[in-house]
Amino acid sequence: MGHDRLTHENVAGHDGFPNESSRERNGFPNENAGGSDEAVVAALDARPEISGEADSRVAMTPAALTLLRRLIPIHGPLMFHQSGGCCDGSSPMCYPAGDFKTGGSDVLLGTFDLSAAADADAPADGTDPVPADAAEIAFWMSATQFEYWKHTHLTLDAVAGRGSGFSVEAPEGKRFLIRSRLLAQDAA
Repeated sequence: MGHDRLTHENVAGHDGFPNESSRERNGFPNENAGGSDEAVVAALDARPEISGEADSRVAMTPAALTLLRRLIPIHGPLMFHQSGGCCDGSSPMCYPAGDFKTGGSDVLLGTFDLSAAADADAPADGTDPVPADAAEIAFWMSATQFEYWKHTHLTLDAVAGRGSGFSVEAPEGKRFLIRSRLLAQDAA
């Protein structure tokens, strides 16, 4: 598609920013990505990993959990990194664990334990499709991005669309995205 055509993804909103999903990809937290006034339902909270914090900063929706359960048998243990880049560079990227090297410029926000998730997508025979060695999924963010988002709670969701860059969900016709809301004043 040529640069002169407008699509839903690049039409500016009333505040001068592109629509909410594009705002989100560009690192601007918003409370209801996609424009919905409905609360986002979380299926699983991550274990807090920031020293001194007792409340989770990261959760995932049932749709994200379902997609991860499809991806783990294909790719093995996974991890997320939320960068502070532009465009799709600020989407949550899902990699095989260890493929993205984290360091001092990254913050571990939380770790999901998929073995703790009880949802309708679990197999009827009671077995868990997630092997024990792949049940924990770390969620990292660049320290620079964390400075902008430190007052927000992040919810990992999965929606129909093209995955970003090297993120493992790209061939599935789905993409991960972040929905955010402000933390309570005393939690930030």
